[in-house]
Amino acid sequence: MRAPIWTASLLLLALGACATGGARPSASTAPLTPTERYSIDVTPAPVEVQLAPHASGLSAAQAAALGDLIDRWAAGDRGMITIKAPEHGADPAGAYRIATDTRDYLVAQGVEASAVHIVGYDAANDPKAPVRVGFLHYEAHGPQCGQSWENLADVRSNEAYTQFGCAVTANIAAQLADPEDLLHPRTMTAPDAIRRETVLGKYRTGDTTSTTKDTQANGAVSTTVGQ
Repeated sequence: MRAPIWTASLLLLALGACATGGARPSASTAPLTPTERYSIDVTPAPVEVQLAPHASGLSAAQAAALGDLIDRWAAGDRGMITIKAPEHGADPAGAYRIATDTRDYLVAQGVEASAVHIVGYDAANDPKAPVRVGFLHYEAHGPQCGQSWENLADVRSNEAYTQFGCAVTANIAAQLADPEDLLHPRTMTAPDAIRRETVLGKYRTGDTTSTTKDTQANGAVSTTVGQ
């Protein structure tokens, strides 16, 4: 009867060893390369314009403000543009007119109709409640470099100095056209079916499928020798 008891005890010890031996340390993992010491933080920064409601429709100044908004939207990921119309305000007819005119203006300027969304928000009887038009934008923040320095001639440890890679990361953050690219890839555009059919047709006939070479793109080195 003792053999089964010892067998069960050994099994319990083995299970306990598996449970504790596979646990990972709680300390943060060290960077694989020195350049991974610094990273770029991407934070949301909503872009919004406020339009005063009135029954006469969009004014020239409001249309100009929407034009600037469209330019910033087109330079980014072209996400959803939300038009927030005030409810329970002083001029519901004016708010409705501005909201619908804004949507029509955005679509007329090239914004996809599916990318414009009209919603309402509680104005709490505010007589100056505006129509809010905006979209979600992102900003990239790089590291602050030059906070500390060390002896760069001390290479006995053969390790990179602490500020190594900081300036490169900061420059990338400053040059990003759309910081949202760091969060996820952009959606692919539709393929050019006409161009694809043209290339396949040339391939079947044995013709050159590439475009005609521009003579201005020649990289030949001049052989002219000065006298």
